[in-house]
Amino acid sequence: MPRARTEARRGAQLLLRALRAPCELPTLPREDWELLLRVARRTRLLGRIESDLAQAGLLEHIPAQAANHLRAARNVVVHRQTLVAWEVNRVQWALQALDVPLVILKGAAYVLAGLPAARGRLFADLDLLVPLAQIEAVEQALVAHGWLRMQIDPYDDRYYRVWMHEIPPLRHRERKTEIDLHHTILPRTSRLKPDPALLLAAARPLEDPRLRVLAPADMVLHSLVHLFLEGDPVEGLRLRDLVDVRDLLDHFGQEPGFWASLVPRARELDLQRPLYYGLRFARSILGADIPAAATSGAEHGAPTAPVRWLMDWLVPLAMLPEHPDYPRRSAAVARWLLYARSHWLRMPPLMLVRHLGYKAWLRLRGVRKGVDLTQLDLKQ
Repeated sequence: MPRARTEARRGAQLLLRALRAPCELPTLPREDWELLLRVARRTRLLGRIESDLAQAGLLEHIPAQAANHLRAARNVVVHRQTLVAWEVNRVQWALQALDVPLVILKGAAYVLAGLPAARGRLFADLDLLVPLAQIEAVEQALVAHGWLRMQIDPYDDRYYRVWMHEIPPLRHRERKTEIDLHHTILPRTSRLKPDPALLLAAARPLEDPRLRVLAPADMVLHSLVHLFLEGDPVEGLRLRDLVDVRDLLDHFGQEPGFWASLVPRARELDLQRPLYYGLRFARSILGADIPAAATSGAEHGAPTAPVRWLMDWLVPLAMLPEHPDYPRRSAAVARWLLYARSHWLRMPPLMLVRHLGYKAWLRLRGVRKGVDLTQLDLKQ
């Protein structure tokens, strides 16, 4: 266990050094490059390190083998971003007969808006936000133009459509690219209830006026929701999402009024707690430069001292990369606890127990089709 802890700390320190001070990487000993590349690939941040080094003109000053790995990662990023940009174009074509506000979310939004968070950003699908009243029409139009409803369990289909903030993913029959259609940014059953009408009303148009992205404060808050309320029991909290948050804060922080608007907007959208955690860990883990007034204002969303202490222990443990050869049980426990926390916040207790119990029963029985779901609207 001491060896695992030491090696995990070394890998995390190398990656954080690369993210916080990429200009120091040419001085990195050759024997450290293998571990850095492995943990960066594990966290999907190889493309980001390549972008930082290329921007600083330093790719020629690192070992050639490492530079080759980074250039290969850049090629993957460019390919994925090209695919998503084309997918947006095809979505516009499919929806040209509909008068519907189309808000691009997350990675695709960073790319289309030309934001620094897009640098080296790797993503696989396209996330869109549309009004709930129009989501069925949008889904039907996309299906009519080549996107397919994915074959999923009837229970899962109802899970999406009754409880969640999105419908089941759509996949194009030829390109195999996926679209996630959202009508809000958190499940309908969530304890936090941001009003999607506020997000849609404040969204900013892109160069193509048919497309929009979330307003700066809303984009930061949505990124924090995605980071802290959608934990994964295997991957844990995603460091790359915290990198997004830092980039957005650094970029939008240059706009007049951004910092003054951030805390009030979080209060208006019922997202004070995610903002508190986001500012706290963006500063402590990635060294984000956050004004004292914003930090002080975000304290209104702070949890009690015992919860704060627990999160200060769990979040870095679940977010920072493990050494690929020395996994730690404590990190696996942290990932699982934060995953359980995300479910706790997304559903009331009785509903959560019912949902998890029914899913466990399905797995035990091997029942995947023909399930009678008429009684499973899960009303409180």
